[in-house]
Parts: sequence; C-alpha cells; structure tokens
Amino acid sequence: MPEKDKLVIWPIYFDAARTRSEGRMVPLQDAVNDPTLDSVITAALKSGLKPEIEREKKHPKTWHDPQASGRILVAKNGPKSKALKRIASSLKSKGKKKS
Repeated sequence: MPEKDKLVIWPIYFDAARTRSEGRMVPLQDAVNDPTLDSVITAALKSGLKPEIEREKKHPKTWHDPQASGRILVAKNGPKSKALKRIASSLKSKGKKKS
C-alpha cells in the first residue's frame, strides 16, 4: 500500500477505449488511445509532478493483461481529479504534437 500522502495513478485512467466502469477516470475528451506507463510518466513530469514509478504493479481490473502493468505515485497536493486533469492535459498535448 502506498503512503497516505501519495496518489496512485494507473495508465488505464486515461484510456479512451475504456468506460468509466472499466477504469477510466478522466472525461472521454481528455482521454487518449493506448496510454502507456512511459507516456504517463512523461506527462506527469511535464505537469510538474515528481512520479515514483512502480513498473511491477498490476491494476486490479487488468491483472491478467501483461501489457497493462505499472503505476506511478505522486505527492498528494489537493484532489486526485486535479492531478489527473494535469496529466491528461499533458498527454493530449503530446498527442497533438505527433500529428
């Protein structure tokens, strides 16, 4: 279990292919296709967060999927939704630059 002053963030939270009940936590317009742990790490760093990386962890709903491993922990500085919005915004802007 992470410390109480950390937020747990999984890549599945930003996956546009998932429904809310399947684990997505951001609005569909803020979600991206196939978010990876590395892309979430990069977005968290760009957002000014200092992620702790735990590559071996598996999301409880996707423990059987070898592609869906890893999570980050970030310092709890306000609501989780705010941190997710910052990371989602960085993920979306990264996707726009590639096009």
